[in-house]
Amino acid sequence: MADAARTPAADRDRAPRVLVAADKFKGSLTATEVARHVTAGLRRAVPGLTVESVPVADGGDGTVAAALAAGFARHRARVTGPTGEPVTATFALREDGTAVVEMAEASGLQHLPEGRFAPLTATTYGTGELLRAALDAGATTLVLGVGGSATTDGGAGMLAALGARFLDAAGAPLAPGGGPLRDLATADLSGLDPRLARTEVVLASDVDNPLTGPKGAPAVYGPQKGANEQDVAALDAALAHYAKVLETAVGPRAAEHAAAPGAGAAGGIGYGALVGLGAAFRPGIDVMLEVLGFGPALARATFVVTGEGSLDAQTLHGKAPAGVAAAARAAGLEVAAVCGRLALPPEALGRAGIRRAYPLTDLEPDPARCMAEAGPLLERAAEALGRDFLL
Repeated sequence: MADAARTPAADRDRAPRVLVAADKFKGSLTATEVARHVTAGLRRAVPGLTVESVPVADGGDGTVAAALAAGFARHRARVTGPTGEPVTATFALREDGTAVVEMAEASGLQHLPEGRFAPLTATTYGTGELLRAALDAGATTLVLGVGGSATTDGGAGMLAALGARFLDAAGAPLAPGGGPLRDLATADLSGLDPRLARTEVVLASDVDNPLTGPKGAPAVYGPQKGANEQDVAALDAALAHYAKVLETAVGPRAAEHAAAPGAGAAGGIGYGALVGLGAAFRPGIDVMLEVLGFGPALARATFVVTGEGSLDAQTLHGKAPAGVAAAARAAGLEVAAVCGRLALPPEALGRAGIRRAYPLTDLEPDPARCMAEAGPLLERAAEALGRDFLL
């Protein structure tokens, strides 16, 4: 039985009510599936336990799925993939006009034909088309979740799809991708979709990199998209040139945004959103917890379970479990976590507000089998968690 002294007195006076707010286990389970298996395991330990679930995401892949699980309506659009091929992308729209748009749906690594990288030529044009589709569907607030991108074009493709013009010295439109930005001569944002001026745009990201430099988009994330050392140098120079041309077009704010946190998100699409869309940068998990209705659910809870596929050093830097745990701790609630693998020591978990973690690898050390059997293993882990904390 869990030590009663660990639980706030007010909570000991009411029946346990658990909030499951976990992210996906990438490659194994969606956030909704995680919640379902955790609930089943908890109820094995405590039959009849009241459990509420809010599947969460931090702005990266899985963000639209979390919004759909929260009751948003599903919308689909046919858009341009990162290398020019058509893809079908999904966005989520709520009745109040809030749309959740995930750039990876249009411009993500999963859309590279046969997995072939295109570091210099991949485009965010389809993300712009997806944003336009959301506006066409009635969106008045756009939450743009970024991550998992195949692109390093500074958001130029996105802006072009929304009406911006990027021309070379001969007055011809630039070819797609970050590499061709080296030839940019003039930029004209005056043709951007006028609806954007009356639309709130939120850039939801868990990274705070600037556009260029040692911590910029090409240097930090380019290799993940197939960029070699020469490609990284070329992309960094091209994006720096792009920012200079935009400074001529829109003024000093272009340079300010290039150095701002989040400008380097998802190959620099953060920069395009800040400069061209007037976006406000916010940590993705904070945005998504707000959008998904986490606050009211937290107010009803006496205990919280969070988690994701890998609890590691990245978790502590804006990932979903850290955001959930911080909010729960502020509300005076204890938090335990489930995960596929655990790469954090107990003291790091404690600093993050997580009392204990239950990794599936403790039950099945073989990684392939662990992923294949993640659902049943997660139920066993949640059952153990329930016995430890809820009896």
